[in-house]
Parts: sequence; C-alpha cells; structure tokens
Amino acid sequence: MPLKKFRPLTPSLRFTELSDFAEITAGKPYRPLTESVKKTGGRNSYGRVTSRHIGGGHKQRYRFIDFKRNKHGIKAVVETIEYDPMRTANIALLKYADNERRYIIAPVGLKVGATVMSGPNAEPEIGNALPLEKIPLSAAIHNIEMMPGRGAQIGRTAGSSATIMSVDDEYAQVRMPSGEIRRIFAKCYATIGQVGNIEHENISLGKAGRARWKGRRPHVRGMAMNPIDHPNGGGQGKSKGGGGRQHPVSPWGQLAKGLKTRTKYKPSNKFIVARRKKK
Repeated sequence: MPLKKFRPLTPSLRFTELSDFAEITAGKPYRPLTESVKKTGGRNSYGRVTSRHIGGGHKQRYRFIDFKRNKHGIKAVVETIEYDPMRTANIALLKYADNERRYIIAPVGLKVGATVMSGPNAEPEIGNALPLEKIPLSAAIHNIEMMPGRGAQIGRTAGSSATIMSVDDEYAQVRMPSGEIRRIFAKCYATIGQVGNIEHENISLGKAGRARWKGRRPHVRGMAMNPIDHPNGGGQGKSKGGGGRQHPVSPWGQLAKGLKTRTKYKPSNKFIVARRKKK
C-alpha cells in the first residue's frame, strides 16, 4: 500500500509517514476467527520483567491464520482484505465452497472476489498453495513449510518472498529472503506470490506517542545512564562506551553486536547450501 504524508502543521506531522490503508476493505475482523490477548507488560509468570520496554498500548485481538492450507482441492473466494494489528502483513478472509472461512496472509495482487485454492493440482497463481515440487522455477513464494504438515514458518512478514532455484530428487533449493540458499523437502507447501504491504518498512511513526499506542515503552541508551546502571554509563561528556573502549553490551554484560547466537553444530546445517550475505 502507498504511504500517506502529512502537512507539517505540528513537529510530529513533519516526519510522519503512515499507510493509507487503500487496500483494506473491512473495518472489523470476522469474530469467530479471533481471540482476546492479555497484555503481559514484558513479565513472566512470576511477575518479573523478562522483556524490557513493553507496556501499555491499544487493546488487540489475535486473528487465527491458516498457515497449513490443508483444504486441498476446494476453491475459496476472497471476501475481504483486512488489517492485522499483530503482524506487519495484511490478511485476507477466504470463504470456501463449504461455507467455512479462514484467514491467510494477503500477497501482492490478491483482490476481493479472486479465487484461490490449495493442493498439488492447484494452478501456480497468486495466493494458491502448492508443494515445492509443483511450483515453477524462479517463482516468488512465501509461507514456506520446513516440514510437511507443520505449517508455514518462512516468508510471513510484509514484503518478503523467496525463490525456488532448483528441484533435485526429493529436495528443492530455495533462496531465502535473507539470501541464504537452503534445501527443503519438495513435498513441503508454499504459497505463490510476495507478501503484501511492501511499504511497511518505510513507515515513520513521527512521534513517541504512536509508539506507546503500539505497546512500546521508552528505550534509554546505556551511554546516557550512570555507571551504576549500565556498563556503558558515565564518562566525561560523550564517550565511546562509557569512558572505556569496551564493546557495547547489555546491562548484564551480554555483547550487543557481533555475538553469534546460532548453535555451531546444529543438525539442520546440512540443509544450508550457501550462507546468507554478510552485511
């Protein structure tokens, strides 16, 4: 969706860029496919803060998304394109021939009234879900399974898409959105097309208050703190890392940049053909 800019009548409006929601066709979700979500405030079951900078925000309802697309061979009509507050992509409400309704991630170009289908005999068209072995090479795909029947795990965020490079024997080589090339079992399902709401990455909230509406509390830099509060705090004036030359860390000493978190000997390493591009 294109972005909407505002006249700079206030300091916050000067830099505000928001979605114009031109593709949205429904104001309220389909109630049976939603549930209420309780706010945690970043706290665990013991009441202790385990994720900082979370709190407040507007009340939201979670939409159940069909990531498995297991109604094979049954056509569905797109009833609405809707906003989802819990994710960056828009969602589409499908009505199947047996009157069942399900939500899916809305790809680019999917319109109200379009017909979609899933299964090995479906046509390779926008919004249809097929096994990787049935999808043409170089086609843009999203909602990719990693194990048959588990449901989509890859390519679900706004604007993301992967590409099928080749299909050899039982495996397909897929170029991930990160640039990594990975072997995936060819019986796994994926959806044709690129995830919609491409302009989401260019949104500028414009003011701190809009971040609070989303449940984000202020994030204070470590260098702005005192030495007792953070390893990077203190120093005379602005200093590199709080008076020393140490690497940026969290308040508990965990490295903030460059620390590799992936297990060195992970079993799935054998499926990675080429690593993602380094920044």
